[in-house]
Amino acid sequence: MARIAVIGAGMGAMATAARLAVAGHRVVVYERAATYGGAVRRFERDGFAFDTGPGLLPLPAVYRDLFVKTGKQPLEECVELVQVDPSSRHLFADGTQMSLPNASRAGVVAALDEALGAGAGERWGDFLVRAREAWDRTRRPLLEEPLWPNWSVLADREPYPSVPHKKLLRTRRATTLAEVAAWELRDPRLTALLENHALAYGLDPRTAPAGAAVLPYMEHAFGTWYVRGGIGELARAMYERCLARRVEFRFDASVARIAEKNGRAAGVELDDGTVEDADFVVAGVAPGVLDGLVPGTALRGADEVPPQRGASSRLTVLLALRGGRPEEAAHRTVVHTPDREDELSRLFGERPGLPAAPTVTVSRPDDPALVPDAEHEAATLTVTVPSGLPVSESAVERVLGVAERALPGLRDRLLWHEVRTPADIAEATGVDGGAVPAPALAAADGRLLHPSNSTRVPGLFAVGGWAHPGGGLPHSGMSGALVAGLIVEGPEFRGSQ
Repeated sequence: MARIAVIGAGMGAMATAARLAVAGHRVVVYERAATYGGAVRRFERDGFAFDTGPGLLPLPAVYRDLFVKTGKQPLEECVELVQVDPSSRHLFADGTQMSLPNASRAGVVAALDEALGAGAGERWGDFLVRAREAWDRTRRPLLEEPLWPNWSVLADREPYPSVPHKKLLRTRRATTLAEVAAWELRDPRLTALLENHALAYGLDPRTAPAGAAVLPYMEHAFGTWYVRGGIGELARAMYERCLARRVEFRFDASVARIAEKNGRAAGVELDDGTVEDADFVVAGVAPGVLDGLVPGTALRGADEVPPQRGASSRLTVLLALRGGRPEEAAHRTVVHTPDREDELSRLFGERPGLPAAPTVTVSRPDDPALVPDAEHEAATLTVTVPSGLPVSESAVERVLGVAERALPGLRDRLLWHEVRTPADIAEATGVDGGAVPAPALAAADGRLLHPSNSTRVPGLFAVGGWAHPGGGLPHSGMSGALVAGLIVEGPEFRGSQ
């Protein structure tokens, strides 16, 4: 039985802790905050409750696998999963509206043809077929295996089978998501539909590789799910599973440095000077934070994948509304910007800021657990913003103005609102600027790969959104499985078969 210290109580860290405890190890989790969850947070006031991090769960099979392998109770006995239908509703500046069914290719094709005209659905359906090929090519090396030592193979290989496109007497193939949209979808509204999947993860579609097509494919193939009571309930279930496996949690315990002995990680030193010995250390923190915990040691060199640069953040506005939620309301509505070029320029250009009318995602869960009674509604507005962006009250007002298209009468119904900015994310997670990690993607010269779960310090492992295979709830769970495998089975571990 090994002694294992886990730094942080985020989703990836708890996934690792539960798996290691089942394997017979003694696991202690040190969390600087007063509670668990990491980026998965919950805000409550006056009988209203909100998720302040992710609000939906894609690819729930990752957590089903975790619960099957760590105890007798499956995931569905610990939380209530609800498949969201329609998956999303979309409002465009030209007045076009459409609702897309959940995990139904035929239904999506029909909805797109009805809203955008004959042929639009077929083009989207053909795109999803190609996106599936990209998924099949990258699923195992990017999600189910530790990062290859020769990771540059993934950096050089574009998995998306783009359609040949004749331009200026030359035949070209799309290399970015924006080119896929322009050359293969050929409709600005389909372009917005595609690019919004990248934007939601803080990726610039003009530079994101064509293989980012796997992001909409995942949602299409595996559906979109809501956890009754909010994603915070999933974090609670994870925490309780860890406790059932005798994982020990120490909250308000900030780690000052990782102790070393004979060049190997040997435990953690807390802010109060206490040293806790360990045979392995698992760090569920951002790369910059991790580097600071190992004085004088470069955890990554020129031969290793660098951390993602220029990651974006999120602005979240929590709305307490008088009046009940209409039965016909969609769980998720995306109000698309009327000026995509301006939005991308402000998000990813040299003058970062919030566009006059940004793309706003409106979440309206049909969940009595989130409101004081049936005569009230809890809604959440989410906007992708540059990391470190100061948010003014006028910026919030612009977001509210956009959201009125999806929430008619918003101003009259509003009891109060709470704002969560990049600075709040930075405080909660310790990540500079409140940046939010994107999932790992192939190609793009390796810019969207994440550092390996193994580090240059023997016995020290990295887990969570800032390590392989990157950000997002499913990816954090996969990261936990990979780290547990590397510790239990050793460096030859190659993932589940």
